[in-house]
Amino acid sequence: MAHFLSLHHFLTALCLVFLALSPVQGTSLAMAGKPAPGNADNNQKVVTRTCRITSVHDGDSMRARCPGFRKTLRIRLEQIDAPEIGQAHGTQARDYLRSLCKPGSLAVIKDKGRDVYHRVLARVFCNDTDANAAMVEAGMAWVYDYYADDPNLYRLQKAAQEDKKGLWGAAIFPQKPWDFRRRQRNQR
Repeated sequence: MAHFLSLHHFLTALCLVFLALSPVQGTSLAMAGKPAPGNADNNQKVVTRTCRITSVHDGDSMRARCPGFRKTLRIRLEQIDAPEIGQAHGTQARDYLRSLCKPGSLAVIKDKGRDVYHRVLARVFCNDTDANAAMVEAGMAWVYDYYADDPNLYRLQKAAQEDKKGLWGAAIFPQKPWDFRRRQRNQR
């Protein structure tokens, strides 16, 4: 049994290394800031880390403990925007991300820089699944138009809309999270 577990851990580590070395299209984005039109900065280095998920706050953010950091890192899934917790579908989006990236599990974090809130903007892979894409594919998040540059995310969103998955199956058309946040700010 111990031999099987060590083989399992070895194979899991090997898969994580493979994911870490596989190329990912990406650019440096400054969500919540104002990037230059096109978002492209091909000189930006993507840093890949294998981290342990500690918590999932909502449908597009989590915390992870990464080697070399004393504190947990705040991670923001880049190029997508999920409903806020106080918004319709917000709890479902959070729970779906938690099912993909269970607290305590390992994840490959493709760090693409920081946003103005000092969160790590990242593509996150949990159990060999691209969590950013999976959230859009399941209809649990929008493609964040202002920051997105991955055409596959748009294809996944269109399919989710056509199939009425997740928030796209709601009787009332869901409010975009960025509109929800703007209205919340204006009401203060």
